[in-house]
Amino acid sequence: MAVITFHDKHYALRSAESVLDGLTRQGVVIPSSCRAGVCQTCLMRATAGTPPAAAQKGLKPTQAQRGLFLACECVPQSDLTVELPDASESRWFDASLVAKESLSQDIARVVLRIAEPYEFRAGQYINVLRVDGVTRSYSLANLPSVDNTVELHVRRLPGGDMSSWWHDAACADEHIRISLPHGDCFYMADDLHRPLLLAGTGSGLAPLCGVVQDALVAGHRGPIYLYHGSRTPDGLYFVDKFRRLAEAFDNFHYVPCVSGAPVERFVQGRIDAVALQRHNDLSGHRVYLCGHPGLVASMKREAYLAGAALKDIYADPFVAAKH
Repeated sequence: MAVITFHDKHYALRSAESVLDGLTRQGVVIPSSCRAGVCQTCLMRATAGTPPAAAQKGLKPTQAQRGLFLACECVPQSDLTVELPDASESRWFDASLVAKESLSQDIARVVLRIAEPYEFRAGQYINVLRVDGVTRSYSLANLPSVDNTVELHVRRLPGGDMSSWWHDAACADEHIRISLPHGDCFYMADDLHRPLLLAGTGSGLAPLCGVVQDALVAGHRGPIYLYHGSRTPDGLYFVDKFRRLAEAFDNFHYVPCVSGAPVERFVQGRIDAVALQRHNDLSGHRVYLCGHPGLVASMKREAYLAGAALKDIYADPFVAAKH
């Protein structure tokens, strides 16, 4: 049974218990969100002892070398002395709510203004920290702008603490904090002729919005295909916006899909089936996949089998917090 030393106090872990679960169980507050090794909110550093390799999966080599690890994924085999990362590695920025609107039955557009200059790429994600310590991750749907704002698309989840708060209680000038941006789901202008395939479900459209806008502003010349899927049209949003973009740009193609009963002006079928039937050869494509984790995982595999190189597949699954 491993013992964790944190702030000069010792905490015994139960069998197969993670550092995050063990410390939380014993009253220690550690920032966390997804508890699935995705958002990196629970990043910690081992100053003595060696965290298991599984706890460093997905981190940059330089982070692993400095002893950083994901507390939610760390089930140590030996004792560890740990600390929270330096402020420079877990910096938070003050922000306030400046706009909120409903985009669909269960998705709200939230606009936050950051109190100081903030650099990011459209399509990356941030961790949002509420004043009571609740933290969640959201993708950035907008391009950087002079008003220093970020746009989030928040889906209401049944019993969701943060999502219900955004939809029902958060008001103008609400104070929150946001992390540095993370992730590599963003547009790269290294080849303006490369075909782009983007597919997402629900609020997984948010990072794809950013990628599409970035590509069009950069003057991308290759074909850009955006597939957005839902069971019914009520789960889709920005339909008119993307249809107008498709009319304005010859190389941009928008395909809204419904997997339920057929509806006029929407393609019937799941986006993975529709997209891969239409694009059975993805050689040379850059592929962006966002939304439901099961669909993202299966479509990533199918895109690879269709010829897309793994290095050119950018997958950003939505992982709900486990608490």
